[in-house]
Amino acid sequence: MTDSSAERRAATIAALIAAPLLLLTFLVAIRFEPLMTLDQDAVTSATRAVDGTGWGHFFSVVAELSRPRYVGVVMLAFALVLVLRRQPLTGAWLAAVVLITLTAWSTMKHLVNRPRPAVSTQIDGLSFPSGHASQIAAAAGVLIILTMQRVTRPRLRLLLIIGWLAIAVLVGVDRVFVGAHHPSDVVAGWLVGGLLVFVTSAVFGTVSTDRDTTVDRPLSSMPEGRKRLAVILNPIKIDADRFKVRVNAAVQAAGWDEPLWFETTVDDAGASMARAAVAAGADMVVAAGGDGTVRVVCGEMAGTGVPVGVIPAGTGNLLARNLAVPLVHDLAVETVLYGQDRAIDIVRIEGDELAPTRFVVMAGLGLDAAIMDGAQEALKARIGWPAYVVAAARQLRYPAVRVDISVDGATPVRRRARTVVIGNVGSLQAGIPLLPDALIDDGVLDVVVIAPRRSFGWVGLAIRVLTRHRRTDDRLDRFTGKSVVITAATSTPRQLDGDTVGAGTEIRAEIEPGRLLVRVPR
Repeated sequence: MTDSSAERRAATIAALIAAPLLLLTFLVAIRFEPLMTLDQDAVTSATRAVDGTGWGHFFSVVAELSRPRYVGVVMLAFALVLVLRRQPLTGAWLAAVVLITLTAWSTMKHLVNRPRPAVSTQIDGLSFPSGHASQIAAAAGVLIILTMQRVTRPRLRLLLIIGWLAIAVLVGVDRVFVGAHHPSDVVAGWLVGGLLVFVTSAVFGTVSTDRDTTVDRPLSSMPEGRKRLAVILNPIKIDADRFKVRVNAAVQAAGWDEPLWFETTVDDAGASMARAAVAAGADMVVAAGGDGTVRVVCGEMAGTGVPVGVIPAGTGNLLARNLAVPLVHDLAVETVLYGQDRAIDIVRIEGDELAPTRFVVMAGLGLDAAIMDGAQEALKARIGWPAYVVAAARQLRYPAVRVDISVDGATPVRRRARTVVIGNVGSLQAGIPLLPDALIDDGVLDVVVIAPRRSFGWVGLAIRVLTRHRRTDDRLDRFTGKSVVITAATSTPRQLDGDTVGAGTEIRAEIEPGRLLVRVPR
């Protein structure tokens, strides 16, 4: 699936959730009489039906146990457990869901300012939307996504999903029977929770928009001739012992031979390991680590005809994101074993004090390299890619530098730029379309030059990037070609696929079309 089609599908799903929420909010805000009457009649009938019965006591207990603060504390504790188990991105996503949902329904209550149902005499506060329904829907949404990703037994997975949905429905219906909310308040709460789970999961990259790949597959689906796997593992990014056990089990279940294992070192990020894997006759080489490990392994594998599998374990994971490779390790392993090979471009690059090497995602000179260098490792380990946002906020006053840009040997164009990025892909983290026309297999490089005149100019540029505006000028300019030479007037920081490679004054890059095979989802 192409990036654009995935984005269109994501936008469609978000619209399907947001549209009824906006309509319902509007109708409640204007006090639409038919809806008001229907709501009040439903609450009155529900409370009378359970008043003085055992069901009334049951619903009161449910209401107490499902208070938003209790649900939020439990989910935040779960997020902490995930962080401690070296899953910081998923933990950060879960925490963000809890806090953003709390903020959203609280804010909406004050904006809409709807009083509680008339039958509610002991419950203070506002009514629309239901905080209980919002928070439980968000929690259920998170649990459904994690269940789909991590539970491999189909029946158990289905039962758990039904269970999470049933709990969300019970808590929502409970709000009507205890007289705390109208039905429209509950429905709006469910929509708020569901929408925020979907949006935040897309931003954090914690769920793929492709079909679930965890279902059992027959051995006949194994690609012919793919018998020996070599895994190049970065032990700093991944718990090697636990990871090896899980991969060995998956490989054995798929009918492959026992994998070859290599571990990167501080002095060698994977180059010699990739060469050794090819020499050992590996039918596929897997890079398990961050963007740096993936870049080095891909650089060595280009032109060998041996496909590369990617198990992303870094902060950015841009190659995986742009190829729709799942970020969850078990799903990424499934892609390695049952996916398909895709020929993609890779870029050869060199410069002053920069020996010839390759990158697969993006190279940059200026601000972006300064951001990469300024992102603290401890913060990246705790919160993932948002650490780059923190680093960027500290660099808004980064000075411009004069650069000359020559594409395909043409006369250089001079610009004063804060940053220049050469892209083999189009999207950054959170799907930000920095290079909206870039494709990883189109045989050309895409270059963007960003040069806001003042610090507040970043706002306008951000809007242009996010809306995919095609207008170019001296503040945001774009070029395409098979080769590019960038020459800076002064020594400037440089980066390759998120790794800083030292300051310099020159970058010379050339596309190598279709030279790398990568395993991607079917």
